[in-house]
Amino acid sequence: MIHLSIFVLAVVVYLAYRAVRRRRHLKWARDGFDPAAYGMPPRERLDPTRPGPPTPLEQRQRSQAVADAAWAGDWRPAAAYAAEPGDHWDERWSRLELLGAIAKQGDGWLSAWRSAEPGNCDAATLEAKLMVHRAWEVRGSGYRDEVGDDAINAFIEMLPAAIEAARRAALLDPANPGPWVVIVTAARGAQFTPEQFQEAWNELVKRAWYHYQGHWQAMQYWCEKWFGSNKQMMAFAERAMDAAPPGSPLGGIYLHALAELEGRRSVASALAADRTKWRIENLATQLRQVRPDDEHLPRLRHLLAHFAGEVEAHDVALEQFRAIGPWCGAYPWSEREDPAAAFDVARALAVKRAKAEPLADELRPKKNAGTQQQR
Repeated sequence: MIHLSIFVLAVVVYLAYRAVRRRRHLKWARDGFDPAAYGMPPRERLDPTRPGPPTPLEQRQRSQAVADAAWAGDWRPAAAYAAEPGDHWDERWSRLELLGAIAKQGDGWLSAWRSAEPGNCDAATLEAKLMVHRAWEVRGSGYRDEVGDDAINAFIEMLPAAIEAARRAALLDPANPGPWVVIVTAARGAQFTPEQFQEAWNELVKRAWYHYQGHWQAMQYWCEKWFGSNKQMMAFAERAMDAAPPGSPLGGIYLHALAELEGRRSVASALAADRTKWRIENLATQLRQVRPDDEHLPRLRHLLAHFAGEVEAHDVALEQFRAIGPWCGAYPWSEREDPAAAFDVARALAVKRAKAEPLADELRPKKNAGTQQQR
């Protein structure tokens, strides 16, 4: 009994110490933190409208040219744009995402493309992808008890045709994983059994094992709100991280899984596990090898900075905040009432808890540095 009392007292003292330390650190974060002294942009440059720097101008101009041609009825630039990456399947899928956004604002060009090239897998995949998107639009993004029965029934009725369209698309180019990404995306709405899902998943990964979006969609299938559990989802995410090759952002699926748990207030036990800090530190190593212009990297940096702070890997958090720069339009800050303020406090706490030393004056960012890039 005495030993138990001593243990309880020790826990109470520790929690009280942490609370006092947090209040002290928060006060410094709000009143004493000079971002430039630690290699970070000043508060007035924080931009909560985007997760990372704008897309390069040349890339934006090309995307706009493809869109303008499509809306004018010419599908050929879109077809060339989709095919250009060859078997770089992540990039090819990213381009289909852009074409899907263009088609949502007018898809006559896609119908013309399908008629002109009925054997084109990209066009067929895009058509199936749009069918899935329209089914989800009918359903909405709410939980099951927030969505009316009519919307759910219509959603379920629309998905078999989309899946069948994707299966036909897969026959047009057996090496292309795109149709299988569509099927994996539709699987949870179509209420695939785990066995059915595994069959579709096997088809995807034998074509592109490291497909990022495919893994993100599969993670959703295995989460508790659909057809899995917290344990199954985290096991899936850990396997993805362990298998990620050098230079791939795939390990970031683990961070998305933690965010899924956090969104349902189920993350505490995962963060308390010893292996989580080890994985966070290893993810930092993985992300150092990812191309700086990888489209997934900005959001992953935000997630890594956040969860590194949660598991007290403060050096990792500080590294990410320095790499992020002024951009703070991403989860978790975007969920806060004032994203820029939440981001600023988090980076200040990373500085304080990492016990970082201020930089020499000549190494500090200038107050007006970088304003040109934000325009």
